[in-house]
Amino acid sequence: MTQLNLLFIGDIVGKPGMALVQTWLPGLIQKYKADLVIANGENASEGKGCTEKEGKILFDLGIHVITGGNHTWDKHQSQDYLKSESRSLRPLNYPRGTYGNGYYIAETKKGKAAVVNLQGRTFMADIDCPFRTAEWIIPKLKNETNIIFVDFHAEATAEKIAMINFLDGKVSAVVGTHTHVQTSDERIFPNGTGYITDVGMTGPYDSVIGMKVQAAVNRFIYATPQKYETAENDTHLCGMFFKIDTETGKTTELERILFPEFITKTNQAQ
Repeated sequence: MTQLNLLFIGDIVGKPGMALVQTWLPGLIQKYKADLVIANGENASEGKGCTEKEGKILFDLGIHVITGGNHTWDKHQSQDYLKSESRSLRPLNYPRGTYGNGYYIAETKKGKAAVVNLQGRTFMADIDCPFRTAEWIIPKLKNETNIIFVDFHAEATAEKIAMINFLDGKVSAVVGTHTHVQTSDERIFPNGTGYITDVGMTGPYDSVIGMKVQAAVNRFIYATPQKYETAENDTHLCGMFFKIDTETGKTTELERILFPEFITKTNQAQ
């Protein structure tokens, strides 16, 4: 049985997240013998979008595909980048005619693998249905490869769990992104699709999901807009590793990644 090793890095946030990836990704690629490396980069450029600058750094590190989300559109530079770089994705279920690619078929040493980017609608923009979008794109991709990876960028846990039940057995893996909080519910569903509700954030954890604490707190207290500034300290990398059978397209093994792990009082006492 030939297996493809897939490494996914969760939402990269600003310069701290970029620095962390530059430091540790080469070692992770070597550790997991990764054949395909994917990262969510919608927050890579100062917390909003992914421009050509960040894209080049990430591709040079060995990342094959960069996925996006609702913040992909926050900077005109990142919007322009979508027009020229097919490996940097935006969610496929934006309205017809929106520029950029919502999926990409990567060539690996183990054969072709498809990456699909979808965005949820609960508590988010009222765009096209991600379920119906998945329904038409998957048969098209199956003509080229059985290995299909889905980054579902969504707010609601229920919507993500509904999606994995909808796609179980149809794709190789579904990962949730967007909330920046890693969940510990990784598992392989009955029909062979690997899953986690949210991979988590690669960036500064002395923050409110990447944003400087006081500004984020003020946004809730005063219910007014606050200047977004990326936090800096206590950085951690979140990711997922999948082993995928190249013949069946099913996940055979998976592992959640959090590096370095959080230090608790119990750990300190030891």
